[in-house]
Amino acid sequence: MEKLEILSDAAKYDASCASSSTTKRNSLKGGLGSTTGSGICHSYAPDGRCISLLKILLTNYCSYDCAFCINRSSSNVRRARFTVEEVVDLTVSFYKRNYIEGLFLSSGIIRSPDYTMAELVRVAQTLREVHCFRGYIHLKLIPSANADLVAQAGLYADRVSINVELPTEVSLERFAPEKRPREISAAMGGLRLKIEESKAERAKSRRAPVFSPAGQSTQMIVGADGTSDATILQRSAQLYGSFGLRRVYYSAFSPIPDASRQLPLSEPPLLREHRLYQADWLTRFYGFEVGEILDDGAGGMLDLTVDPKLAWALRHRARFPVDVNRADRETLLRVPGLGTKSVGKILETRRFRRLRLEDVGKIARSITTLRHFIVAEGWRPGASLDSERLKQHLAPKPQQLALL
Repeated sequence: MEKLEILSDAAKYDASCASSSTTKRNSLKGGLGSTTGSGICHSYAPDGRCISLLKILLTNYCSYDCAFCINRSSSNVRRARFTVEEVVDLTVSFYKRNYIEGLFLSSGIIRSPDYTMAELVRVAQTLREVHCFRGYIHLKLIPSANADLVAQAGLYADRVSINVELPTEVSLERFAPEKRPREISAAMGGLRLKIEESKAERAKSRRAPVFSPAGQSTQMIVGADGTSDATILQRSAQLYGSFGLRRVYYSAFSPIPDASRQLPLSEPPLLREHRLYQADWLTRFYGFEVGEILDDGAGGMLDLTVDPKLAWALRHRARFPVDVNRADRETLLRVPGLGTKSVGKILETRRFRRLRLEDVGKIARSITTLRHFIVAEGWRPGASLDSERLKQHLAPKPQQLALL
């Protein structure tokens, strides 16, 4: 229990533990666990992090001395190390108690990258082959590890990930000199090739082995250096395009004890992390380009007072109001307050009748913001869209914080 306390706390800084898009497996025909039905059940902490998995490090001993990491070799923290058998026993017993639905496993680097990677693979292999574990497994890979070990990891894990850590190569070389940007890129590129090869083989034969069915993801620390939101989003776009990532996770920098003087003394606003996720979503699912999300006069930073979509709409008021009964899908997706599902329902419903404001209100979650940007049957926003006070009116109201 002492080891679990230390190594679960040490793993909390890794945000990339979501478990979506894996293959369907269950134990109805034998085995243990499931990824569907009563299997993976997403639970999220207030900051959006997934807490449905047993999320631990194999060890927080590490030979690397990354300045931003609490587990760096020069850090004065309590150390612990699980054996492979202990991680397996914890996962199985916690699953049987219905505490968790899967495993997220990472580790500090001990002895060598190959040795550490082999230990991570042994955990997944034992769970799958000895205990017939059908639940979700996410393994954090080591870029410099042997390619054969990485290939084995992808055969046992639902998702694999390699952290790029920081948005720019300059920052990575400055704060994590043992990590090589080229090694990270090469490893991520190799993973993409193996995932695509697996899909091609599976298309020919369903008996072909599956390689990391939930794809790969990565994580960037936000606020440890002076990188702007524009640079972070451009780097994310490059990662999505080059490596076919399922997700880029953003983790707000958290000050650590005995930190380097190069690091900031305070953490960035957690809202900045949230705005980056929103902007990331706009580029992936709403047809926005990174360049149009950012305000040219904001120094490459996102507006923290309102979400990026609303901020864009307020800067482009001439494009509104949009007629919900005539506009195409691409135009509707840019209306604040309308999501992809809402737009789909609008397009389907208007085939049979003209939509009124109350109809749109039933489809969308709220019309508080939406009503200022659309035209519907019997509704026009009037002069409200041109009001200079509209942003102030739509921005979330300040809340009184408790002192205790």
